[in-house]
Amino acid sequence: MKRLGYACLVLLAGAVAAAAQAPGGSFTIEQVLSAPFPSELRAAPAGNRVAWAFDARGQRNIWVAEGPAFKARRLTGYEADDGQEITAITWSPDGRTIVYVRGGPKNQAGEIPNPTSNPAGAEQAVWAVSVDGGTPRKLGLGDSPEVSPGGDRVAFLKDGQVWVAPLDGKAEATQFFVARGTLGSQVWSPDGSRLAFVSSRSDHSFIGVYDTRKKSVSYLAPGVDRDSDPCWSPDGQRIAFVRTQSAGGPGGIGMDPDRDLPWAIWVAEASSGEGREVWRAPARAGGTQSRLAGRALHHWAAQDRLIFTAELDGWNRLYSLPASGGEPLALSAAECEVESLATTPDRQQLVFTSNCGDIERRHVWRAAVAEAGAAQITTGQGIEWDAQVLSDGRTVAFFASDARRPASPHLAALAGGQPRAIARETIPADFPLQQLVEPQVVTFKAADGWEIHGQLFLPAASAAGGGPRPAVIFVHGGPSRQMLPAWHYRYYYHNSYGYNQYLAGRGYVVLSVNFRSGIGYGRAFRNAPKRGARGASEYQDVVAAAQFLRVRADVDPARIGIWGGSYGGYLTALALARNSDLFAAGVDLHGVHDWSARLRAVGTAAVAPADSSTTNLARESSPVAAVKTWRSPVLLIHGDDDRNVNFSQTVELVARLREQKVPFEQIVYPDEVHDFLRHAHWLQAYRAATRFFDQHLKK
Repeated sequence: MKRLGYACLVLLAGAVAAAAQAPGGSFTIEQVLSAPFPSELRAAPAGNRVAWAFDARGQRNIWVAEGPAFKARRLTGYEADDGQEITAITWSPDGRTIVYVRGGPKNQAGEIPNPTSNPAGAEQAVWAVSVDGGTPRKLGLGDSPEVSPGGDRVAFLKDGQVWVAPLDGKAEATQFFVARGTLGSQVWSPDGSRLAFVSSRSDHSFIGVYDTRKKSVSYLAPGVDRDSDPCWSPDGQRIAFVRTQSAGGPGGIGMDPDRDLPWAIWVAEASSGEGREVWRAPARAGGTQSRLAGRALHHWAAQDRLIFTAELDGWNRLYSLPASGGEPLALSAAECEVESLATTPDRQQLVFTSNCGDIERRHVWRAAVAEAGAAQITTGQGIEWDAQVLSDGRTVAFFASDARRPASPHLAALAGGQPRAIARETIPADFPLQQLVEPQVVTFKAADGWEIHGQLFLPAASAAGGGPRPAVIFVHGGPSRQMLPAWHYRYYYHNSYGYNQYLAGRGYVVLSVNFRSGIGYGRAFRNAPKRGARGASEYQDVVAAAQFLRVRADVDPARIGIWGGSYGGYLTALALARNSDLFAAGVDLHGVHDWSARLRAVGTAAVAPADSSTTNLARESSPVAAVKTWRSPVLLIHGDDDRNVNFSQTVELVARLREQKVPFEQIVYPDEVHDFLRHAHWLQAYRAATRFFDQHLKK
């Protein structure tokens, strides 16, 4: 059994790079992952500007474009692939300063991500930079910045409390006030005199208000439930929030983590704290909050209406509700999902991303806050997401990609029309645009009759060779994700899509599977019975994908591999453990291998003891339960500072593989997190995966 550590990877870099460029591949993994990935799109309140973050081969920086030319330019000068993320971009009210966070959050041990193992350590801090350029200034350690309406100070979170710093950085940050609980979701009142926040206290939470004039903290209609999503009225007199019935216990998981917890929208007077329920979700399946679009309660819009998302009919839709109460008005169509939304500056209209009319993609729509129905802004075979309305109230900024062209910022008129790309010049000249394939949308049936969607990447004729070819199945993580026939809108799956294209370029037939428990196809699909630790029902979809490939004339049924990360790593390991007869080799990135151990790790043992049927079922739904029938070789890849899947999941699996003498290789990244922060690590992992698949699947 060959075991590769990080040091071995460095020594073998030349050999692995040569494998990545071996005959049969029309481009390298470096080339297909060379385009910068955009995130954190934010429109300025003034100045008709838009900002975003670009991750270009691990170098993360703030970019900005402003009308009328909208020429993209870089504001910051971070040059290293050091794994320090840029998040939480926000603007000053005058649109002249950008505030952002650099660095990741702490783990349970209080450690900041440090994937380069820098002996000086790493930090998570709030920074500010002028749109005119210059050196960024650090405002303080912390995250989640909110600039005051007056533009003079920034409130942010540090160790569960609210701190404040002057925007100009001329004074040290100080703790704003002291309050019990873990604080978050802070939002300024329109006049900047008060700050609403959530105080989480184990089995319940409150909406608090800090009054800067009275130097006092008060709470709105406190109760035993979980209050969240505070939202100020435009006049600053009221606060709307979500109240979710507490399930009891730390984290609120209660006896049944799948139970639909009743929730309601409340409105309270900010000064007195008196509140009342203005709407309650129906007590039926789907009455729960899906959080597919982030918050459940999003905006207090014009005409005194509250904007929220919910799955009242089994699909995550957009609704408008009078703040005084009444019946909600559906703004988006049925049988499709809303993922993100923003308002126009006058709060009269909304722009949102959904798969309405095209369930395999994402497009941008608009709707009036008090009128049923929505109009589509973007169309086509690509995808668009994260729409923002610029300060002119007429221009929409968003990210867009298609099957061949990676994501970049785009502009379009709010009324619709041909989108215009900006920053496209940042795509490297040697990016293999014309050598990529357009994946086909396919469907197939699982053994129990469920229809499963996927994307099929067929090699170009020049890369195919003669006769049946090797094939690879890709299973995504989450599992609340949906893979699309275009460069993905999440960084992790942007990389996965690029790697699937690379495998197709090397002659593999690749099938990306949207197994049950993913998003995009409604609540019933996402909450499929007996999924995961409850019986692994989605594994049927993986087997169905293998059967779909096995009957194709262009696929050699004896040479089908599988790969995936996180939840996809779980399904990869499960496939190899249960069906080494179907899957000849696999690459498992940071997968879950024992659900029962994971349940104990998150405290569920209090309600599911080791000898309970729940824990026994979780174990039987795991790869470790079938390890005695595992025969196919596997490559295991994991970072040991993983905050999503405990590193011990791979440690324990390796012990069992050794006992069974299963051939395996391993790559471990010290100090790396779940979603690898260094571009170099993604390249190394994909090079190693390519060599591994070539070794075991190619003749």
